[in-house]
Amino acid sequence: MTDASALTAHPWFFCGIGGSGMLPLALILKGHGAQIAGSDRSRDQGRSPEKFDWLESLGFDLHPQDGSGITSAEQTLVASAAVEDTVPEVVRATTLGCPRMSRAQLLATLFNAAPFGVAIGGTSGKSTVTGMTGWIMTAAGTDPTIMNGAVMKNFASPDAPFASARVGQGDAFVSEVDESDGSIALYRPKVAVLGNVSLDHKSLEELRDLFGDFLARADVAAINIDDAETAALAPRAKTLVTFGITSGEAQIGAVDIVEGPITLTATVLDRRDDTSHSLALKVPGRHNLYNALAAIAAANAAGVSVADAVAALASFVGLARRFDVVGTSPGGVTVIDDFGHNPDKVSATLATLKAHPGRVIAFFQPHGYGPLRQMGAELAEVLARKLDADDLTVLCDPVYFGGTVDRSEGSQRIVRLIEDHGGKGEYIPSRADCAVRIAQIARPGDRVVIMGARDDTLTVFAKDLLAALD
Repeated sequence: MTDASALTAHPWFFCGIGGSGMLPLALILKGHGAQIAGSDRSRDQGRSPEKFDWLESLGFDLHPQDGSGITSAEQTLVASAAVEDTVPEVVRATTLGCPRMSRAQLLATLFNAAPFGVAIGGTSGKSTVTGMTGWIMTAAGTDPTIMNGAVMKNFASPDAPFASARVGQGDAFVSEVDESDGSIALYRPKVAVLGNVSLDHKSLEELRDLFGDFLARADVAAINIDDAETAALAPRAKTLVTFGITSGEAQIGAVDIVEGPITLTATVLDRRDDTSHSLALKVPGRHNLYNALAAIAAANAAGVSVADAVAALASFVGLARRFDVVGTSPGGVTVIDDFGHNPDKVSATLATLKAHPGRVIAFFQPHGYGPLRQMGAELAEVLARKLDADDLTVLCDPVYFGGTVDRSEGSQRIVRLIEDHGGKGEYIPSRADCAVRIAQIARPGDRVVIMGARDDTLTVFAKDLLAALD
């Protein structure tokens, strides 16, 4: 990394330091020597105490979210765009005249300061592709910095249980980049990866513009040619590497695909030099094969051979909360923890589950009232159509940690829409009561998948549910 030293010359304060987008940024900045303090509403509410204990053990100075940690106009306040002006840190920083950066602005500054940025974009799969690409490049000896929105199991250890970032000394900076807030426009990548384009937080018209410009800014673009929306943006790229499964035009493709319940094997074809390579993944599902091809293409565009990339993926063990098998009860019920929260992600998870026998009980905690309004109808259709008559979806109320959001439309509407599409759904307001209900009805051979975002305690919920099934 270059120019990062300019960012370490003054102190920082992270409002919401435990968040999935904030924590890895704080780790990277601290890895470059910055002095960092922070606060988090989750810490004040007693949620995920082990995460905050770990941060304090690393030397982060943590405060209650009451403004007391903002002590000097020298501090730069980092807060996501969603943080309201009434939050005490924002009020205090405004009073003192502290500079302020959004999470995306800080990430873009760090990313653009690196000599060789690899940016992973797309509606779904970004975190997994980032983890895979980072692992490939680490195995290849490039010593990259990696910024991820999820814990990368390959880099996690007892000393680093929340390894959503890796601080390297090499030129490469591998990061997922977000289109939901438009911040993807801030990045200037050498390599841009685009997996898929579909409805999530923005309209397709807006997404086409954002992703098209993203490809145009890169020296090399790696795109999923099987995705019609992504393929349509190919003319925007300066230089192109294409990947896919169904298209015979894909430069990097896959054949002889064998899906297991928690693994996948395939033969990767590099049609540019007519070579083939045996791929063995420890993560299941066709969507993860697409993720692997994206990572192979990205790493190849960054100078790693296809053969070396494929070999490295054999030891990739996945991300926390990405089809993360928590365990199987003595009675034969398997619990899976998953980040699925938009229609694409939920669809991919359910397709992976339904590729193998056994009833599915899908528990879904919506990650907010706003997102539920935006994509609730499409989500309900996916839950109804991907699951069979014997399967069940259970929804609790959306996650809500305070604020002024409109809470008039919630999970009851989604259950109604699931039933309108011929599926089976139950609305139980309390998450704890959902666990009781699931434990009552689960039977041998069932797969219970816990889905949702923006709430670390879902993993604890999944582990507690497994224990209740004993």
